[in-house]
Amino acid sequence: MRRNEDTGITREKVFTALSIAGSDSGGCAGIQADLRTFSALGVHGMTAITSVTSQDTRRVHESFTIPAGSVYSQIEAVLGDIGADAVKTGMLPDGDIIGVAVGQLRKHQVSNLVVDPVMISTGGDLLVSESAAESLIEMLLPLAAVVTPNLSEAMAITGREVATLDDMYAAAAEIKKIGARSVLVKGGHLEDSAFSTDLFYDGESFKEYRVPRVATKNTHGSGCTLAAAIAAFLARGSELGLAVSRAKEYVTGAIKNSYPLGGGNGPLGHFY
Repeated sequence: MRRNEDTGITREKVFTALSIAGSDSGGCAGIQADLRTFSALGVHGMTAITSVTSQDTRRVHESFTIPAGSVYSQIEAVLGDIGADAVKTGMLPDGDIIGVAVGQLRKHQVSNLVVDPVMISTGGDLLVSESAAESLIEMLLPLAAVVTPNLSEAMAITGREVATLDDMYAAAAEIKKIGARSVLVKGGHLEDSAFSTDLFYDGESFKEYRVPRVATKNTHGSGCTLAAAIAAFLARGSELGLAVSRAKEYVTGAIKNSYPLGGGNGPLGHFY
């Protein structure tokens, strides 16, 4: 219990989570989606912004990378004073920023780290430099409690084709060997019109999350939301497997409650 001496109000522990990621001006993905997810799940959200994008529901028009020194300062300000019960990383556009993030995570002994390896756009474009992708794989993934690649990102990490459920099993096992405590391969782009299947592997056993597809195009930010939800549940004290299960349930509900916005793919309904 914690007592606020100014108000006299006593409350339970304040759970905290830090997102190290890019800003989406359209408010559908990135830092904005993470903060909505944290708030919806009862966690105080904090940020270290790595990139500022000019983005709408259809595409990214422009992106400006924040200097690594500023990213360092943001992370240090948060972790040095408030701390974080969990940390989630999203878009880390260059090797300097990845190095800064890794150094801070090690310095502050962050154990509940969720890595969303934002490397490939929905259209298949590489969002980070090849050297940054290598740094992410070699330096950041080994620190992760869980890493959450989609099919394209799993392919970029492993260097093998990932297009079927069997491929997902092989990729999850290979990514686990890099050093992450667990892997959640997202199968939303599998060619299955009826179901969406994600695969979780903790080094000992596999678990498939297979849910009926929701008939909507409004899924912008679903990957960010899933990773942020896992971080939120870890921050609240859930063990890893349960955090993933609860996050999957939350995201499925948020997609069911998504809404149209703009001329492209709208956002999830985080506060359903």
